[in-house]
Amino acid sequence: MKLNPVLDKLGAYQIAMIQERARALAAAGKRLIDFSIGDPREPTPRFIPEALHAAVPEVSQYPLTAGMPELRRVIADYLGRRFGVSIDPDTQVMPTSGSKEAVFSSPLAFVDPGANQSVVYGTPGYPIYERGALFAGAITDPVVLEGDFVLRASAVSDESWDRARMLWICTPHNPTGSVTSDAELAELVAAARATDTLLMSDECYADIYEESVHPDGPGSALQHGGADAGGVLAFFSCSKRSGMTGYRSGAMVGDADAIAALKRLRTATGTASPDFVQAAAAAAWSDDAHAAERRAIFAEKRRVLRPAFEKLGMEVVASTAGLYMWVQVEDDMATTERLLEHGIVVSPGRFFGAGGEGYLRLALVPTVGDCEDAGNAIVEALT
Repeated sequence: MKLNPVLDKLGAYQIAMIQERARALAAAGKRLIDFSIGDPREPTPRFIPEALHAAVPEVSQYPLTAGMPELRRVIADYLGRRFGVSIDPDTQVMPTSGSKEAVFSSPLAFVDPGANQSVVYGTPGYPIYERGALFAGAITDPVVLEGDFVLRASAVSDESWDRARMLWICTPHNPTGSVTSDAELAELVAAARATDTLLMSDECYADIYEESVHPDGPGSALQHGGADAGGVLAFFSCSKRSGMTGYRSGAMVGDADAIAALKRLRTATGTASPDFVQAAAAAAWSDDAHAAERRAIFAEKRRVLRPAFEKLGMEVVASTAGLYMWVQVEDDMATTERLLEHGIVVSPGRFFGAGGEGYLRLALVPTVGDCEDAGNAIVEALT
């Protein structure tokens, strides 16, 4: 069968390979504690499914691509509370079916596949930046991250800036949990505007952070975009903030012209969440207390796990925000295999691209109790 050559170029989604190995061990009776996929175990706060159930209609109808006005309004209100920005819900907000599909499909609206345009992103990073760029016909231009794993404007060459159609950043960062500072965000916005590059800021983990390190929370690129957020798009999600991974609900916010273009694209593909999912999302974005409670739970998981690696003399790098811990090891593949033998499932850093070699990513998804058990197992496995 003839296929799109991009599929062959990308190959298998590598994390799925670890999952297959883990499922085989589980089927054989092995107890596993799985840190490989960012799908937390904590129950979704009760008021969210209650809002969904109450919104299920007797007659099902297609949702509007632009999303429910109420949802757009509460997202704008949330951004005002969280970042102090003023967002027009009618022109600057686009609800999405989760963040992954939005990240993947957005280049289709902006990349001219015959114009030698590129998409710049940091590596290691979320693999979907590369995948979406390739399917849109763009040239991929990864920037290898080192040290604190923050992508700065100065790390992008003049040639890359000149050729870029868009540049992806992620703060808090997947996979490392690093945070881009306000000054660095301002520099990225300025550099992107100077080169007519769309700045695409993945901020899906904005409400998960260590309060002792980030008392005001990680910042947003929207705070440096001005009233019109010209050239800036930020991506948000209910998945981690509200425990709604299975609901598939997120949002794109920013430049009104870019949002209008995305609306045209998404109308063509029929991509929109059902109205009852949007009603649940509206309830979630309207409440900050549950997000603070979840933030405390993830902080406790870090507190429980960190001593295991410190005892082994392994450095936990960045990891002050987001859903992940990023741990330096000698050989990420060998260490992953060794941990798997002891029932601990992690992701090798190299799965997230060049620069990830020699690191492990742990998604803080098991319960606090399981994290305590995992800490003991990790020390036993790697001593």
